Amino acid sequence: MSPAEHDGPLAPTETAFTLLVTSVLDYGIFMLDPGGHVATWNAGAERIKGYSASDIIGKHFSVFYPPEDITARKPHWELEAAVQEGRLEDEGWRIRKDGSRFWANVVITPLFDTSGELRGFGKVTRDMTERRAAEQALTERRRLFAHLVRAQEAERRRIAWDVHDDSIQAMVAVGMRLQLLAERAGDSYAGELLELDASVREAVGRLRNLTFRLQPPGIDRHGLLESLSQHLDDVVVGSWGMESSLEHTLANEPAPETAITIFRIVQEALLNVRKHARARTVRVSVTAEDQGLLVRVVDDGTGHAAITHRRNEHFGLMEMRERAETAGGWWTVRSEPGTGTTVEFWVPDLPTAALDEQLPGEPAKSLDTHATPRAPS
Repeated sequence: MSPAEHDGPLAPTETAFTLLVTSVLDYGIFMLDPGGHVATWNAGAERIKGYSASDIIGKHFSVFYPPEDITARKPHWELEAAVQEGRLEDEGWRIRKDGSRFWANVVITPLFDTSGELRGFGKVTRDMTERRAAEQALTERRRLFAHLVRAQEAERRRIAWDVHDDSIQAMVAVGMRLQLLAERAGDSYAGELLELDASVREAVGRLRNLTFRLQPPGIDRHGLLESLSQHLDDVVVGSWGMESSLEHTLANEPAPETAITIFRIVQEALLNVRKHARARTVRVSVTAEDQGLLVRVVDDGTGHAAITHRRNEHFGLMEMRERAETAGGWWTVRSEPGTGTTVEFWVPDLPTAALDEQLPGEPAKSLDTHATPRAPS
């Protein structure tokens, strides 16, 4: 068959393939002889490891390993494992020519001829230092976020207890004294004392609502979905007289810090619906998406176009946005006159146990720094 009659592209020649391998810069690609000595060297290996071909060819590849790995004979058993398993992949510290360390992903493949004799090894090295640093920074950020959420909730709990055990109890006692004084006082003072008592009882009611907002019962024991359902039933339906619904696609409960963050944002969004929307119904949905949770709070209220444009000026909106972004997610609000308002946010969900399992010398095992979905424009 002539070249003109060939249906597909021609296969690259051996020379072209060799040129491709030797020119690649992002991967160190080279061969070892059966004893582990460097036999070939490409431009990527020179860029990553710092050795020129004349510096390294003929030397044992153990020069790339730190002293502790050489003492443990890691280079030797890696070659043995590659032969036994057909391939070996490893991540760990490697040493450049200048003595500096970098975090490498290494793949070693044994090469056999047609008779089954070992002719050497192919080795591919990637410099993963920057990605590892980014993953560790993300892991540390999420660990700090978990500590922050716990500290915030502990402070809220302390304030709620102080208000309940001190301020509310003191005001209840004042109310009781006012009632006694009203009974003993003459008619000219009884009316004023009863009005004062009514004011005290209203203040006590507001303080009880405040303690509920600070530390709603059940979220630390029953999880996110049950707490949201109870909050909608008790507050939105029971106290505010609105219709509500909760939809979700979760197979498992999120991590405690994630659950608390979502509950707090939804709680603030519902309070804004109560104060500003003049809505009759509100719908909350929670769905698992891109290693996190996507939450929507939708009402059928009057809506207000200025909400979308002034979201950085309203304290409640700022609090919701800051909570979501502190968690590593995003938050947005959409509102138009006559169409209601939609609060939407996404937060990642990584169990704290997974963070605690990251050892200081190991790469992050299950973090995807590209997993955050884009917020709606």
